[in-house]
Amino acid sequence: MYCLQWLLPVLLIPKPLNPALWFNHSMFMGFYLLSFLLERKPCTICALVFLAALFLICYSCWGNCFLYHCQDAVLPDAAHDPAIIGT
Repeated sequence: MYCLQWLLPVLLIPKPLNPALWFNHSMFMGFYLLSFLLERKPCTICALVFLAALFLICYSCWGNCFLYHCQDAVLPDAAHDPAIIGT
């Protein structure tokens, strides 16, 4: 499970508050995962554990899924602050 330590931070990095940055964030995470899988070639157990965790996070719509934004998920109150969106 040594290779799992490089995959877990992907699940813990929060999604940006600014909706304009969601596409850049998802592309960065996607390229990170693709390059990790091609370079490090993690074991099957680590890959399955990571994919199961990613599926559960995205399926539950907790709001931290980097693949897409759930329509039912509400944005944090800070997302509507013009000072944050303007930056």
